[in-house]
Amino acid sequence: MKVRNSLVLSTALVALLFSGAAVAQEAASATSGDAVSGSDEPTPDDAIVVTGLRASLERAQAVKQNSTSVVEALAAEDIGKLPQSSVADSLGRLAGLAGERRAGRLSGISVRGFREDFVGTTLNGRELIGIGDNRGVEYDLYPSEIIDSAVVFKTPSSDLIAQGVGGTVDLRTTRPLEHKRTLVVNGSFEKNGMKSKNPDFKDTGYRAALSFSDKFADDTIGIALTAATTSSPMQDNFFSVWGYDKGAITSGPDAGKFVPAGIDISSRSRVLKRDTIAGVLEFKPSDQLSIAVDALYIKFSDRGISRGFIEALPVASNGSTVISSANTYVTSARTTGFNSVLRTDPLDKRGELKTFGGNLKYEPASDFHIALDVSHAQSNKQDTRGESYSGLGRAGLTTQGPDNRRTYTYTPNGLVFSNNSQAYSDYNIVRLAGPQSWGGGLAPITELNQTAVIGSSGQPIGFAQAQDGFVNTGIFDEKLDALRFEIQKDFDGSFIKHINLGVRYSNHKKSKVNQGFFLTAKTYPLDGPIPDDARRGVADLNWIGLGDVVAYDALSLINSDFYKRYDAGALEPDRLGDTYSIREKVWQPFAKADFEAEFDGIRMFGNVGVQGVFTKQRGQGFNSVIGAQLRTIATPVSDGANYSKILPSLNLNFDLGSGHTLRLAASKVISRPRIDYLNPGSSVKFRNNVANVTNTDPGLGPWVSTSGNAQLRPYEANQFDASYEYYFAPDGFISISGFYKDLVNWNVAATTIRDYTQFYIPGYHQAVSSDGATIYTPATFKGLNTTFTGGLKGSVKGVELQASVPFGRLTSALDGFGLIGAVAFTDGKLDNGSDVPGLSKEVYKLTGYFEKWGFSVRGSMNKRSAYLSEDRGGSNTISPVNRAGETLVDAQIGYDFKYSGLKYLEGLRVSLQGQNLTNQKDIYTDTGSGLVSRAETFGRNFMLNLTYSFF
Repeated sequence: MKVRNSLVLSTALVALLFSGAAVAQEAASATSGDAVSGSDEPTPDDAIVVTGLRASLERAQAVKQNSTSVVEALAAEDIGKLPQSSVADSLGRLAGLAGERRAGRLSGISVRGFREDFVGTTLNGRELIGIGDNRGVEYDLYPSEIIDSAVVFKTPSSDLIAQGVGGTVDLRTTRPLEHKRTLVVNGSFEKNGMKSKNPDFKDTGYRAALSFSDKFADDTIGIALTAATTSSPMQDNFFSVWGYDKGAITSGPDAGKFVPAGIDISSRSRVLKRDTIAGVLEFKPSDQLSIAVDALYIKFSDRGISRGFIEALPVASNGSTVISSANTYVTSARTTGFNSVLRTDPLDKRGELKTFGGNLKYEPASDFHIALDVSHAQSNKQDTRGESYSGLGRAGLTTQGPDNRRTYTYTPNGLVFSNNSQAYSDYNIVRLAGPQSWGGGLAPITELNQTAVIGSSGQPIGFAQAQDGFVNTGIFDEKLDALRFEIQKDFDGSFIKHINLGVRYSNHKKSKVNQGFFLTAKTYPLDGPIPDDARRGVADLNWIGLGDVVAYDALSLINSDFYKRYDAGALEPDRLGDTYSIREKVWQPFAKADFEAEFDGIRMFGNVGVQGVFTKQRGQGFNSVIGAQLRTIATPVSDGANYSKILPSLNLNFDLGSGHTLRLAASKVISRPRIDYLNPGSSVKFRNNVANVTNTDPGLGPWVSTSGNAQLRPYEANQFDASYEYYFAPDGFISISGFYKDLVNWNVAATTIRDYTQFYIPGYHQAVSSDGATIYTPATFKGLNTTFTGGLKGSVKGVELQASVPFGRLTSALDGFGLIGAVAFTDGKLDNGSDVPGLSKEVYKLTGYFEKWGFSVRGSMNKRSAYLSEDRGGSNTISPVNRAGETLVDAQIGYDFKYSGLKYLEGLRVSLQGQNLTNQKDIYTDTGSGLVSRAETFGRNFMLNLTYSFF
């Protein structure tokens, strides 16, 4: 089916390209052979007056056509059109780019197969920081109202300061002196198509924005201000498995087949709240002097709840509980029983982003230009993810309820359940305490040792049964100060048109504090009911066959005195091992020459230049292990490196006339090392689960360690591009481009086997059975050590085809109709056989539209194949994940009342949008078995938007 769908989409895109050629030929005939180019103006008889989407397509196409680099562009009328919540939604529609959903929202962007960590991002030409865990910018942080245009540079020029192996995204805010006076109010009502399954969260939201721009003092002063606020809900049916086990069934016909080891299933609700203020002040007292100051402030919170089960799914080792199976895996089974852990996990993520900058341009002579730019940016984020455990009673107590048995069946979307032996919707049954003995990390806490309460094993309840929850908190702070000075000399009547010389200095610092706390309820060593004031009703897990479960306000309990906290940093070495600060000081001198000449009617133009990157990077962290006192010993450590890179670039373009353009480019590009890789610290961790401690495989045993590398050099590639573009109308073109990236340095995680005997502490490095009766010592003292190293090589190559076809150029009967399509085929590997993060081999985009008489209708499809990504793993760290391909379908219908003839409604526009209309799920696959390891369903989303322009 996937192959068939890809063939259908490929055929559709090829047909679109041919239709574009046909339209181009017809348009050429209609103009009696007159050339159509970026500088030619159509005659009055040929002119087609367009507004709205088509006007934005013309504006973006003009940027693409007149650029000296291979670029993609968005214009103001396009951004926020479909869907409209953030700039990420619009960037994801461009050719050669692919969007990535996170928690149901488009956030990440891959450019030519490289995810955002390897893509440079600028705001008004200045390097932009985000509020993410790494270098990558979270594009959904930026509301569409503050962006006037965006340009994606697929090939760099030497004055482009924030380069990336994938490319560079430049977001641009409004320049009021270049625009007419405006005052616009925007309001939206948002509703999820999937009803909230948590009683304390809504499935409706809103969005409001006010934008003002005007010019004063004979157009020498310009002001633009935007204020926007958003409250956007999201629902998520979340399914995941711990993994698939080949060794669980040891005998019988199903021996050696994959079975799910355990589940993490929940109904999740979230609400994103974002307040934004953006402003630009321009002052141009003369043609020789201009000053611009701009500022941006974003405050956001992402609050949510997750309610569901985390539990093992044991089956009989002889396969007697198996109901059915396929060739390599069990398709249905009845579990032998497990005391289920009902997890209630609150999410509370908050942050701020502040940027401001000033730009001065002075022209002491008509052919000499001076520019000075200064900027400051800072961000902070606190990401708290809590865990609160409940179930049929505290592990080990004689009063604990029975194990729960379930029947599961495997489907293409994961497991579904039936015949549950126990319900969890009754507050009289569910107790607030940990139902499993997962508190091995609390062994050093002597106050948890007691003798008054004896468990079912005949032993006292102790530290192993004392973990009733956990709190993970990542705290990130980032600052970037930069200064850029540049001069330009113009040459009239010469092959060299301009020479630019400049230098940029930046001082960048980013830090992370990895906090964690074990939680023990005040009822310990007993358990207790959920407090009345925390009860919220029931949450719905019927969508997967698990019924209703009790819903309570875990965040308020965690933030109160209900739980006692024990600092995980003192008990788990990987907390301080993942706490660090990275500083980079970079000098970037550059020189660029723009050239233009004509040979036999062919205009050649472009630029050639070189940029230097002189970097001093330093990292501070901790080497962290468990010491003899059973507490973390963290030794401060620092390291770093100095390196220099020379980045030449050439963009060579040939205007062949009649709208035909050929582009060739060659360059060296880099992306600075990932921030988390540069952490010089290390940690040795012992996983005290029985399954790990008793496993003799070093890869599955209890010992793991991680160390960073502050001496890493940048990711580096030699890049070659060729592109042919045919602009047959101001709003119509077809193009084909190819690229090749020779990856000459790639940083990667390297894993080796290590002997951990020197770290072994008898009586501590062990595991305890769920009833506390059995103690297990390590079956092996060897485990995996992970560090980061450079030097890996590889390559990425691709072909991109795109077309914008306004059918009104073919015949007036189709005026207002059009198609925009693109397809990208990308292939690449690293020399060790691993995938490039973010690379989808196939990406398809198709948009059909009608816009006339004030009516507008759009339908859009974005499809990408499987790719490698990453997500939050254990102890608040980052782990790689395999994401399946997906197809997102959106649509919009609207009306602009300026065509209505109603005077007082002429400024009003109304639109209704639908997102994810096919209810596309996010699917992750297990590396070993190829089975579904995670599936998330977010439902459709609908938005009613009203925009009123006062002038």
